[in-house]
Amino acid sequence: MGEPLNNYAALVEAVRIMTGLPFQVSPKRITVSTVGIVHAINKFHSDLPGLNLAVSLHAPVQDVRCQIMPAARAFPLEKLMNALKEYQKNSQQKIFIEYIMLDGVNDEEQHAHQLGKLLETFQVVVNLIPFNPIGSVSQFRTSSDDKVSSFQKILRGSYNIRTTVRKQMGQDISGACGQLVVNLPDKISAKSTPPVTDIEDLCIR
Repeated sequence: MGEPLNNYAALVEAVRIMTGLPFQVSPKRITVSTVGIVHAINKFHSDLPGLNLAVSLHAPVQDVRCQIMPAARAFPLEKLMNALKEYQKNSQQKIFIEYIMLDGVNDEEQHAHQLGKLLETFQVVVNLIPFNPIGSVSQFRTSSDDKVSSFQKILRGSYNIRTTVRKQMGQDISGACGQLVVNLPDKISAKSTPPVTDIEDLCIR
């Protein structure tokens, strides 16, 4: 589906259709996920009050975030956090933080502490997402269960941040989230498919 906040007018129209007659879906049951389009977040609550906002953060510092998700270069972390602070002040709603766990990239204890300090003044739920391996197509690898558990314990214990771990299903048959989109044999995909560098292009949500 791409980045919803990059198609803002259509997003607003679609949500208003879903929440109006005859569907009448409660706004509380709708979540919009974004990589952090700052100018759209600034008007999100006034246009679509009551909706849930999920932000694909994936790293607590800008350089690591850009390594994982090059699209983040257009939206510096400081500006994103300021926009989220203003959004939460106006909406009085918690923010869902999506954080994919990548071995040796963003899953160390120092990253957990950096993330905790970044979010400790917010009302958030952090969703840790173990990365589904996709062979040679991606440079990233999956964090161990121990690292994911340790990361969660730091956020909960040291910063009192509600933290969940996404349950993985279908990984044993390469049918988990993000795997089907690049489900080609390594020897074929290495020749015919360019490396996917932006984690958001792997449909992790």
